[in-house]
Amino acid sequence: MNYLIGIDVGTSATKTVLFDEKGTVIASASQEYPLYQPHNGWAEQKPEDWRDAVLNTLTAVTAKSGAAKENIKGIGISGQMHGLVMLDENGEVIRPSIIWCDQRTGAEVEDMLAVMPRERWIEITANPPLTGWTAAKILWVRKNEPEHYARCRHILLPKDYIRYILTGVFATEVSDASGMQLLDVPGRCWSDEVLNALSIDKSLLGTVYESCQVTGTLLPKIAARTGLTAEVKVVGGAGDNAAAAVGTGIVRDGTAFTTIGTSGVVFAHTSKVSIDPKGRVHTCCCAVPGAWHIMGVTQGAGLSLKWFKDQFCQDYAVRAEAEGRDIYDLINEDVKTVPAGSDKLIYLPYLMGERTPHLDPDCRGVFFGLSAIHTKKHLLRAVMEGVSYSLCDCNEILKEMGIEVTQMMACGGGGKSPNWRQMLADLYQCTVKTIQQSEGPALGAAILAGVGCGIYPRVEAACDALITEKDSTDPVPEQAAAYAEYHKLYQKLYQSLKEDYKILAGL
Repeated sequence: MNYLIGIDVGTSATKTVLFDEKGTVIASASQEYPLYQPHNGWAEQKPEDWRDAVLNTLTAVTAKSGAAKENIKGIGISGQMHGLVMLDENGEVIRPSIIWCDQRTGAEVEDMLAVMPRERWIEITANPPLTGWTAAKILWVRKNEPEHYARCRHILLPKDYIRYILTGVFATEVSDASGMQLLDVPGRCWSDEVLNALSIDKSLLGTVYESCQVTGTLLPKIAARTGLTAEVKVVGGAGDNAAAAVGTGIVRDGTAFTTIGTSGVVFAHTSKVSIDPKGRVHTCCCAVPGAWHIMGVTQGAGLSLKWFKDQFCQDYAVRAEAEGRDIYDLINEDVKTVPAGSDKLIYLPYLMGERTPHLDPDCRGVFFGLSAIHTKKHLLRAVMEGVSYSLCDCNEILKEMGIEVTQMMACGGGGKSPNWRQMLADLYQCTVKTIQQSEGPALGAAILAGVGCGIYPRVEAACDALITEKDSTDPVPEQAAAYAEYHKLYQKLYQSLKEDYKILAGL
């Protein structure tokens, strides 16, 4: 039996899973690490924390699996997108990584628009300049920390830093590189025009591969430490959402998924390059060679619920510990007792600004409609509904672009919630499904490794063989009708507050 490993370098933790070639989980391990917010709107992590988490979990799953090390053939890496990792000439980290949800780069986005028209940015990179993406972060460091930029010899994304740790190779792949704003997305290669416009030396960037191509093998010292062989192949892998698509079977036209993790995503596969001229959703190369995906992103999805839980739900935490239950199960039970619409309470999930459809780093979270009848249960349901309204915004833009979705899957931590799946089904007015397999990005990364190692002939064939449907949630007509009205008001609230957000940001 052959075995494959998928590594998912997430925002809150790294999860490493060892699968057999039939997709069965043999062993898994995870390790958490902190997020640092030195200022309002900033978000950083230490790449060394990712490194330690990967090496520790890789060692743990190898030891727990009982698999002969020579039968472990490949590793695929997935991870949070857009983070800036800068290394010096010795391959050492220069500064903490500025990660995906950081919003400090508003001035740099304006600088990017000054050197190239917005329309040209969209033509080349398939997206307008964005505060959360890597190019603006590079410019911010060059402007504000010139001593760090002068030392920089390598620019990598989070998962590609892990590739360097494992293999010594400086490389990336098309799906993750699409989120740097430096890639020619239709052409699937670095854009000389963009690099010249921004005065960024191409030698700082890694070689670009397709997601299932082999990029290197394990360094002997890493193999020895983790209990593997130096013959283990490491493939390109994919950004977290592109890997989740493979791990959910979203690899053909007409298929899409919604994921509710720290951020939320509506993601659709397409065999043709399709770009929103308004730049409201993101088009990127996907992990299937020669194909692309379109995705809308809600910055504060699961983050919103976690924030509310951490700040205001200590009573739930005490009860969960006393009863030996998961705190989110208790929350979901209470949320189910509140009617759709949360008795006229609406939440705007803009804790970290917003990407789709507003591209506004200044907007912030709001509870609208609070009254004395509202309880903590109402606020919890309103948070979940607000995230769902934002995801519905994403889905409506895909429809505008002519993307016909016949199959919507739900994944991520929030996708496990029957309440959240029902809200999505009601707002999308379509059936929302889940799959038996729950490892998402890690499974997708392992599948890509299996293709690279020749265990599977193609990504699509592997998904057909390994992924099976589990649950199905249909819309409830009465709730769908109510949510349609609430969603209209939700959309109006942003427009009403847009200028006020700017005033607040300037105070």
